[in-house]
Amino acid sequence: MNRYLPVARQHFLAVLASTSVVVKSICATVILLYLLSFAVDTVFGLGVTPGYLFPPNFWIWTLATHSVVEKHVWDVGVSLATVVLAGRLLEPLWGALELLIFFAVVNISVGLLGAFAYFLTYVGSFNLLYLFTVRIHGMLGFLGGVLVALKQTMGDSTVLKVPQVRMKVVPMLLLLILAVLRLTTLIESNLLASYGFGVLSSWIYLRFYQRHSRGRGDMSDHFAFATFFPEILQPVIGLVANLVHGILVKVKVCRKTVKRYDVGAPSSITISLPGTDPQDAERRRQLALKALNERLKRVEDQSAWPSMEDNEDEGSAKADSPLLPEKSQSSRDASAAGKGASQESSLITFEDASPQL
Repeated sequence: MNRYLPVARQHFLAVLASTSVVVKSICATVILLYLLSFAVDTVFGLGVTPGYLFPPNFWIWTLATHSVVEKHVWDVGVSLATVVLAGRLLEPLWGALELLIFFAVVNISVGLLGAFAYFLTYVGSFNLLYLFTVRIHGMLGFLGGVLVALKQTMGDSTVLKVPQVRMKVVPMLLLLILAVLRLTTLIESNLLASYGFGVLSSWIYLRFYQRHSRGRGDMSDHFAFATFFPEILQPVIGLVANLVHGILVKVKVCRKTVKRYDVGAPSSITISLPGTDPQDAERRRQLALKALNERLKRVEDQSAWPSMEDNEDEGSAKADSPLLPEKSQSSRDASAAGKGASQESSLITFEDASPQL
């Protein structure tokens, strides 16, 4: 194990060096606060505690700091890997500023939704532990957001070959694993809550609010909320999601999907949904071209060597080809010889019958 740690560290530093200042700053903050945790309780002062976030305490700053606070070295590793992964795969598509906005939106939403959920749990149970003992911290919520963003941009990519796992099922698959671990009491409830609210808040932001060159959000069918679930559950989930979306549209939390028609198109009317990114369209076009080229290559490989039957057919066709001029010559001499005319008539009859087959 000790042999691979220097190699892994070298690769990590090389990848980190190619990222922007946003990714480097977040990674440096995570490492600095982890080192500081040996001297002070950073999780208490910088993590979200539901009882201290709401009145009369108003620890509002914890919404911005809870995501970069870790108390275990393996948690630091997960946080750094998540940030670097976002910097390598999402930052080239969005830019450093949009990645920073996405980071802030997801983590603030995780802090607010998590604290509100624990407050409702306290209202139902009157257990003060849910208000003053729970600490929401770490990068697990942002990990859920990154996986949702990767599902949006590269959902058809294969993550594992054996068994075959595609990127589009990874967010809910990890949520299921965390839920099972929570039922077995191997992890704390705040980890499951952070990841779940990270998935939810990132999907809402990417679906309705993220700014693109052609509008806001991504209203494509492959990014609908029902697509996060197995196909057998998608009709029911889609019905409930559409009902909730209709209610949110009426209260003006979400906007109604609007189709735009380009009646000035030269060939036909083009319909486009708001929020479609040209980069995503180019990515899908490249994937389609790649699949088409692979299919054409397989067809060419299969037809590269002709079979013996094809050779025999070609030889028989070449052997029969000299008869065609004789047939035309006999047709010109049909008026001079009656016997030739009777023979040629049968040829003409055959020639007339062939187009009908």
